[in-house]
Amino acid sequence: MNITICPFCNHNSLYTLQDNYKKCKACKTKFSITKLETDLKIINFFCNNINANKTSKLLNVNYRTVQNRYMLFRKLIASFLEDEYNSSIKDNSSYEEYYYFTQRKQNKKNRSLFEAINIIGFYSNQKIYTLLMPRLPKYSIQSSTKDYEYYLKWHKLYSINSYKTPLSIFWKYL
Repeated sequence: MNITICPFCNHNSLYTLQDNYKKCKACKTKFSITKLETDLKIINFFCNNINANKTSKLLNVNYRTVQNRYMLFRKLIASFLEDEYNSSIKDNSSYEEYYYFTQRKQNKKNRSLFEAINIIGFYSNQKIYTLLMPRLPKYSIQSSTKDYEYYLKWHKLYSINSYKTPLSIFWKYL
């Protein structure tokens, strides 16, 4: 890898130290080319949805190092998406709540919405945003369904023309 620009300040004056590290004349940051190459490989594995354990084995890198990088990537992605959402709110054209059942739960004859994964979706500026909601409280089979109906009445969000919205198309895809 031939790096001519500092990855920290984008200055183009780098020089090589005796231990094969590079140092920037502008910001005085010292960095390893080998570490940068490893980080780029880890990013590539992350983007290709390869788990941290397999990545650590393939790259012969400590699992904890890979796991820490993956967590950093997830935090950066979440932060970026949150900033993107907050800066782009112009219209809130629709909101919908969605209950997702895993394949295992779908195969059960007597499934309950208390076992579903509750997701709320927002459609704004031609983008779909989703939030994972907390699980519903567990109820026994003998419990009255009136509590649940009461919950749905208070927490269900409706949208106009819900069958034609991009969110309903998204839920069908999901």
